[in-house]
Amino acid sequence: MKIIKIVLLSLVAVGLIFSFAFASKHKPEERGKALFNDVKLGNGTSGKSCNSCHADGKGMEKAATKKEFNIMGKSQKSLEEAVNFCIENALKGKAIDAKSDDMKDITAYIKSKKKKVIEGC
Repeated sequence: MKIIKIVLLSLVAVGLIFSFAFASKHKPEERGKALFNDVKLGNGTSGKSCNSCHADGKGMEKAATKKEFNIMGKSQKSLEEAVNFCIENALKGKAIDAKSDDMKDITAYIKSKKKKVIEGC
């Protein structure tokens, strides 16, 4: 009887672990928000996060639809390039891979700021 209980508890524990992992993979905006607030994004050394300059995503409302960005007099051809420009210059970190989960999540969060503005109208 003890063995059955141990096996069942183990299965429940494994199930919970996989369900949390599965859930976090499907909530890129939440993970992106955490990255947006992370002072260590891209191994940043300035002590700043994206949120330091863009509190609660302020100023990101049009980022989802922009085709080109101009930050500090420099042109970026995509949102991913703009994110990396800020990581390298404001956060004093290293660019992250444009195809990484971190980039997908942080851009999903930034793009979600457009949704909030439209929903709020």
